[in-house]
Amino acid sequence: FKERMQVIAGWWRDLHAKRAQLKAYIETCERTLKDNDEMLVHALKKARQERESKLQKNSELLRASEELEALKKQHQKVIQDVEKYSIFKEYLENVLKVSQFEDIQEVIGHYKTLVRLSKDLLQSRQGHNAMSEQGQELLEQYMSEKEAEIQQHKDELKRLQLCFDQVQQDALQWEIRLAGIEDATNKKHLELGIIRMTLLNLFQ
Repeated sequence: FKERMQVIAGWWRDLHAKRAQLKAYIETCERTLKDNDEMLVHALKKARQERESKLQKNSELLRASEELEALKKQHQKVIQDVEKYSIFKEYLENVLKVSQFEDIQEVIGHYKTLVRLSKDLLQSRQGHNAMSEQGQELLEQYMSEKEAEIQQHKDELKRLQLCFDQVQQDALQWEIRLAGIEDATNKKHLELGIIRMTLLNLFQ
């Protein structure tokens, strides 16, 4: 039994040792897995960053290509404009030969001065036109107001004329009545004088 127990104890020691080894191996594996997970996450993050950077670079490259294409078109247009307006250079050179100017820049400066003066003159004319229109509007408004006042005075004059005519008619009627009253009064005075004379004659 003791031998058997010793064997079993040896088994238990071996089992504990293997268990400790297995635990250490599991911990090592867990650390390895954790490190692998961190490395995987880091690799995925780095891959995502590289993909985003690549997309951004592709976008920048596309934008740069579009800008380059636009610049090429603009350059081509400038070349066409230069070819198109080269005739004006020859014209300016011919003008320079028969004018008092010394170089083309002086001719261009003089032309710009004339253009600026023309613009100033046009603005001044527009300002005068605006002032004239404003003055015309004010004049029309003033005349309209004065016409309204004149019409009001005419209406008042008509009303006063009607009142004056009515007063004249009333005065004429009163004069007729006054003349009638005076005639009646004269008749009364005449009758009164006759009565007095008659009474005086009777008394005598």
